[in-house]
Amino acid sequence: MLTDLQIENIAVIERADISFGGGLNVLTGETGAGKSIVIDALHMVTGGRIGREVIRTGASWAAVTAVFDAPDDMSALEEIGAEPSEDGTLVLFRKLSADGKNVCRINGRTVSVAQLREAGGALVDIHGQNDGLKMLDESTHLHYLDGYAGSEAALAAYAESYRELKRLEAQLQSLEMDEGERARTVDMLEYQIAEIERVSPAPGEYEELGRRRELLKNAAKLTDFVEQALSALNGAGSSDGAVALAQEAEAVLGHAERFTDRFTQAAEQIRDARYQLDDAAETLADSLRELDFSSGELEELEERYAALRRLLKKYGPEEQDVLDHLAASKEKLEELQGSDDARERLRAKIEKTRPETEALAAKLTAVRRNGADRLEKEIVRELAELNMKGIRFEVRMEPCGLTAAGADDIGFYMSANAGEAPGRLSRIASGGELSRIMLAMKNVLTESDTVQTLVFDEIDTGVSGIAAQRVAEKLWRLGRGRQVLCVSHLAQIASMADEQYSVDKKQSDGRTYTTVRLLDRAGRRAELGRLTGGDRITELTLESAEEQLVQAEAYKKDNQRT
Repeated sequence: MLTDLQIENIAVIERADISFGGGLNVLTGETGAGKSIVIDALHMVTGGRIGREVIRTGASWAAVTAVFDAPDDMSALEEIGAEPSEDGTLVLFRKLSADGKNVCRINGRTVSVAQLREAGGALVDIHGQNDGLKMLDESTHLHYLDGYAGSEAALAAYAESYRELKRLEAQLQSLEMDEGERARTVDMLEYQIAEIERVSPAPGEYEELGRRRELLKNAAKLTDFVEQALSALNGAGSSDGAVALAQEAEAVLGHAERFTDRFTQAAEQIRDARYQLDDAAETLADSLRELDFSSGELEELEERYAALRRLLKKYGPEEQDVLDHLAASKEKLEELQGSDDARERLRAKIEKTRPETEALAAKLTAVRRNGADRLEKEIVRELAELNMKGIRFEVRMEPCGLTAAGADDIGFYMSANAGEAPGRLSRIASGGELSRIMLAMKNVLTESDTVQTLVFDEIDTGVSGIAAQRVAEKLWRLGRGRQVLCVSHLAQIASMADEQYSVDKKQSDGRTYTTVRLLDRAGRRAELGRLTGGDRITELTLESAEEQLVQAEAYKKDNQRT
């Protein structure tokens, strides 16, 4: 569960350190005081999307640190390398800078926002004010049902078969072209194959030919330069070249060495230089021979170079791309030339795969139908406990064609009043009813969920009176098996809290500040008095608040074991 939350520079909160307890934790305060900012901060530190506008005015960054007790089931967290510290805690941290940069850590180890989101999803389930609106979106109903029915395995098996069926059908469609189009395609492929095979390019050949082409185009100039260099090395006519002069210098110093070793080093250097000059002369002679080519070689090279250039322009940019296109064209041509046989083979595979897919769809439908029957009963029972006793709730399943999600069209229907036929949830539910339906759904759907912390942001929208009391009792019972955090403006919910926090806003030096504090008994009495009496708190109001707390304690005692 969440034990500590530290918030820095989020909106009107400069800094807040909040320690949460088990059970039902309720945050109350004046409208606009910043209650939902606490939820936004928790959303941020668990990897949710958040913009730079949340950074407090004048600050260059915002940061949130959340400390959790490690859950018993660590499998989802271990997949991203998250391990609890020695004291059994997991510390999530996220810092957002004004330039948009994020720093995310789990127990001090840097992670990505996506990894932080995965960890957060295993630790906290946050339900904001828009979740009720999402429930009105009928496209989400199938997701809700699958989550409750446990149809993941059946859906995965069906989806794999469905993808294979669609792949086979797409292949068949590509083959079933009219004869004119097929003939044109065959002609085009045959032309392209012949064009490429006629040139038969080799990888790297175009670049190599380019170098040889430049060499041959400048052969006359290069020959003249090389011959001049050879003349300088080997001599020309009566003139000695550098090699002969080096030999002469070496010989003269050899005579001098008979009288002194002073010139030994110089003689060795000249000898080494002579060897290098000999090697250079041989290299130039080899190069000169390479420049000796037939008159037709350049013409042939130019033709092949141009042919390669045309291929690379059409099918390139590299020779390997051309060869890949050749292989693909041959495969496609073979497929078209044998398309009659291929079509029959594909039709046979489709005839075999379609019944298999339909059978898997039927199994998936059966799993969903079983889950739908149980879900209807559970939701009605939950709603009865939320003071909606005459309600009818139905999960309607209509068959549809095979889709990626199965062969079922799912819709939630309800009737809030006796004698009325159920209608679509999106057209029937009022704001208060929707809040209670969402709470009922969450209570049912999370029974097998391993997430230990549930967060509700103003689940009490549109609820009052007895309905509000039932919502409060449901939240408290939900908190017996896990931790519940709830932002509320109702005294009924606040009185049922195991821990109550007041979110207060004040101004100082022209700036707005929000603080969060844990309330003691007297503080809770005063806050409940404010929730019911506004700013006109009398002794009678406080007595009424105390009575609410006493009644809540009595309810908890009576229902502790039920």
